[in-house]
Amino acid sequence: MKLRRVRTAAGLELQHLDDGHWRAHSGPSPLGPSPFAEDWELATADRHLAHTDAVLPFTPLSFRDFLLSEPHNISAARGLINRFHPATARITNAYEKLTRRTFPAFNPKKLFYQQPIYYMANAMTIVPSGTPVASPSYSRGLDFELEIGFALSAPLHNATPAQAVAAVGAFVLVNDFSARDVQRAEMASGMGPQKSKHFLSSMSTTMVTADEVLPRIGALTGTVAINGHTVSRVDSAGLQWGIGEVLAHASRDEQLLPGELFGLGTLPGGSGMETGNWLQPGDTLRLTLDDIGEVEHRIV
Repeated sequence: MKLRRVRTAAGLELQHLDDGHWRAHSGPSPLGPSPFAEDWELATADRHLAHTDAVLPFTPLSFRDFLLSEPHNISAARGLINRFHPATARITNAYEKLTRRTFPAFNPKKLFYQQPIYYMANAMTIVPSGTPVASPSYSRGLDFELEIGFALSAPLHNATPAQAVAAVGAFVLVNDFSARDVQRAEMASGMGPQKSKHFLSSMSTTMVTADEVLPRIGALTGTVAINGHTVSRVDSAGLQWGIGEVLAHASRDEQLLPGELFGLGTLPGGSGMETGNWLQPGDTLRLTLDDIGEVEHRIV
């Protein structure tokens, strides 16, 4: 089932898509009771309505963003060096050309293969599709990241992978905006991304219930278009860890609650850093993920 929220005179209304028409949803939310009071939900909607009529399909309680694609990690690392470190790029490109092997530093760290890895993103700066976006004042390297997102419908604590999958409520398209020229130094600090990530993320205005997505989670496809031209296509095949393993790890001796948002990381080809398609003022970015949703932003 595909759902969205809209603002009405009575407050926020959950709707479902029925034979091409949006209708008021009389059943329970796939994410269970809202973790926030109604006034907080409305305040969040008001902030979004300053720029667009759209609101998020739910208000995330938190946001954990994982890195699960080895090809994305390699291509993104190569793209970062090529864009911002040309002297180093001459060395890495020569190495790869001569050896026909990936430059070792482009590969994920060992922990990537030992457990799902993630960072705590900023759930307070997620905006819906349609919101105008500006690069942060301290960056000249604005990038996007097309990701599969999902939210819990039930609490988890020390869950098994099977229990974890059963607690997934709905899926969305998540876009993790990034200031790439700031990111490398922050990652090298040992503390993970900070201002390079926390300034903004975005989400589709629609969500699709887990029962429709989980059976095909390894075969989802999407597109990246800039100014009306498709620049890359993505798919969800070959991720290092499954959703059950991701959530079981996150819930290890830690309480997870309904409404928490998780990103499965950038799908291969889903960022400008990988393909050389960097965002510039005046661009229109459009990301799609099968029938789950889309995100579109004007860069101002």
